[in-house]
Amino acid sequence: MKILGSRSTSGLASPMRLWEKPTPMPPLTANLSLASDSNAIVADALKRLSTIATLPEVTAKIVSTVEDPRSSAANLHKIVAHDPALATRILKVVNSAFYGLPGQIGSVERAIVLLGLNAIKNIAVAASLGQLFRGVKLTDQFTAKDLWTHCIAVAVTARELARQMKAPIADEAFLAGLIHDVGLLVSLQLWPDKLRAACDAASTSEQPFTDIEREIVGADHQQLGQGLAELWKFPRSCQLVAGFHHKPTALHDNNRLLVTLVYVADTLCCQHNRGFNLTALRQNLDEAGLSDIRLDPQLITQTAAKLDELVGNATAVLG
Repeated sequence: MKILGSRSTSGLASPMRLWEKPTPMPPLTANLSLASDSNAIVADALKRLSTIATLPEVTAKIVSTVEDPRSSAANLHKIVAHDPALATRILKVVNSAFYGLPGQIGSVERAIVLLGLNAIKNIAVAASLGQLFRGVKLTDQFTAKDLWTHCIAVAVTARELARQMKAPIADEAFLAGLIHDVGLLVSLQLWPDKLRAACDAASTSEQPFTDIEREIVGADHQQLGQGLAELWKFPRSCQLVAGFHHKPTALHDNNRLLVTLVYVADTLCCQHNRGFNLTALRQNLDEAGLSDIRLDPQLITQTAAKLDELVGNATAVLG
């Protein structure tokens, strides 16, 4: 089932290794970017989060089912059928302009077959995270809903970039974009005042947002996000996106494609004010290592020109 293991006869002339499975990485607590004090903060946060921000049971089951290569559409349908709200959401999304399928689809089972298991997983994760990102203000300027809007925007933009490159990881790019900023959810629930202070400082500072977070919160949202993605058992590639989406060049070459796509999508969405925009507002695409993944800058320009359509269609059904 895993997209990373898929192959395509079309696409880049570059070696297929660009989107093979990630090189094994050390666990979060061994991440060289973490100082010892940050290690302790992240470890403590993850312990506390076990009772604060958990994925709904049905979503966790869907993620594990799709990640199991022995699973089938029938296995997934059995899970979804027990959650009427999720089934309704899937039908709403599949019949929207978001996927652009012809005709009206009235069967969840047919939707799973048409969209594929990974797309259904993405809808389930989107529905779950959307509930976690509600009801709280980050700053006077941004609410948690603005952060959720940003995550949706990055998800569809990363997916579009993958499609334009003809890389067979479009669904995975969408999921990676959705969860790239989950570390902010940790700070928002555990240290809202410190996060607000970091956001206020970032609005007038030229410092990278992650530097400001480490100074004020004690750990940045990449460190926290990688830990949370591990806790939630997301694919390893998505864990790396959560942990390195502001510094993709810190990774080995064959781990870099997905992380760089999210870096580019994050930069575009922040610079075009798609929801909460402080994390990547001052990021520079020249520092993304675009040549390493053979991403044509013209594709970035073309994707940026489509942001209104991409984000509008997505937020209409997922937001």
